[in-house]
Amino acid sequence: MINTSLPILLVDDEPKILFSYSLILKSVSIKNIITIEDSRKVIPLLEKKQVALIVLDLIMPHISGAELLSRVKSEFPHIPVIVMTATNEIEKAVDCMKAGATDYLVKPVEENRFISSIQKAIEMGSLQNEIISLKKHLLSGKLENEKAFAPIITRSKSMQSIFHYVEAVAKSKKPVFITGETGVGKELIARSVYKASGLEGEHIAVNVAGLDDTMFSDTLFGHRKGAFTGADRDREGLIVKAADGTLLLDEIGDLSMSSQVKLLRLLEEQVYYPLGSDLPEKSNARIIACSNHDIEKQIQDGQFRKDLYYRLCAHHVHIPPLRERLEDIPLLLDHFLTDASSSLHKPKPEVPAELIPILSAYQFPGNIREMQAMVHDAVAQCTDGKLSIDNFKGLKKHKGPLSINSNINTERGDVSLSEVFGRFPTLKEIEEHVIKEALHIANDKQGPAAALLGISRQALNQRLKKKKKS
Repeated sequence: MINTSLPILLVDDEPKILFSYSLILKSVSIKNIITIEDSRKVIPLLEKKQVALIVLDLIMPHISGAELLSRVKSEFPHIPVIVMTATNEIEKAVDCMKAGATDYLVKPVEENRFISSIQKAIEMGSLQNEIISLKKHLLSGKLENEKAFAPIITRSKSMQSIFHYVEAVAKSKKPVFITGETGVGKELIARSVYKASGLEGEHIAVNVAGLDDTMFSDTLFGHRKGAFTGADRDREGLIVKAADGTLLLDEIGDLSMSSQVKLLRLLEEQVYYPLGSDLPEKSNARIIACSNHDIEKQIQDGQFRKDLYYRLCAHHVHIPPLRERLEDIPLLLDHFLTDASSSLHKPKPEVPAELIPILSAYQFPGNIREMQAMVHDAVAQCTDGKLSIDNFKGLKKHKGPLSINSNINTERGDVSLSEVFGRFPTLKEIEEHVIKEALHIANDKQGPAAALLGISRQALNQRLKKKKKS
């Protein structure tokens, strides 16, 4: 399996050698190949065009392979170079490796040895480029392709870090595994991976949850005429439509074990079998997988293959839930209000001051998708141009929610107050603690804090005055 969108450069003064190794590369679906017989043309080409790898003959007229290797590693150090020669001399091999060659092959090279050497060199070059890209992003702090992430509304530092990581690995052809709770925006990140990759093909998405093995194979790989009752003609699968692009497999954690084996073969060998066919088909589509399950627990329970998990996790992105990105709530609220008002043909309503603190205290089990639905429903109910807390049904069902910043432990179903105070507290101490927490969430605004506590602003004001006097 050789993944590269850039061409492979073969340099040799013998046309027959160039033709022979071009055929070997084409046999493993590498069609983007450049051949050069005159070594003097190599550097001018590299100055104009990017290549994934150079396979270089050591003994050539005009400029020798050794001299060319030295120049390439000096001027284009990011390009892996494999040296080939007809002489099996250990000293020359050592000198070439010291000069920066990735591998040293002796002609005639066995086909499998040639392919594996190229595969390892491309993987090594890809890793080096990813490290360089990550360093560049960390040092600059800027995105090169901001448009790829424009649909994602955020100011969260954790999300910005994800954007930088995605942009750094986007050019890689290896799989991307995106995890996170329901509604956090996994599909948006998957589309950003596609947009930042610059791939020429399409981005095809399919939800694999609920697909049995036959439906999975037919949907992804297609079928041949006569494969089953009703298959009156050949049908191409989505993997063909995603050629030169990306294929998003959503809810991968629900995939059956037999389908997991077929997906593993696709990732390892880049081949698949349409239903009713014994002939393998090749694919160059990049795979992106999403899941809201705890895949590692599924592996322990025997529900998900460990080898498939590690294949998918070549690049892993975990999206934090909305309750860990509270700084995004004001931005999302404004965006969803604008969107809902536009779709309902209503003027954008005013927002009560206490709404954002209350939203910030709510846990949002459905994350951004839940918030979007909640805001749309509230705008639909609004008749006087001003939103009310009563318009938010989800919030009314969860009165007095705890902030994620609260120190109160509720994991056992009861509140362990002794863990907060170091002993069992008095009623007065509990009241002071809760009021202090509500004011912290509400940025010291009494109106929103009172709404969190479920009391009137006047009642909260009286308690604060009483506290000052005591």
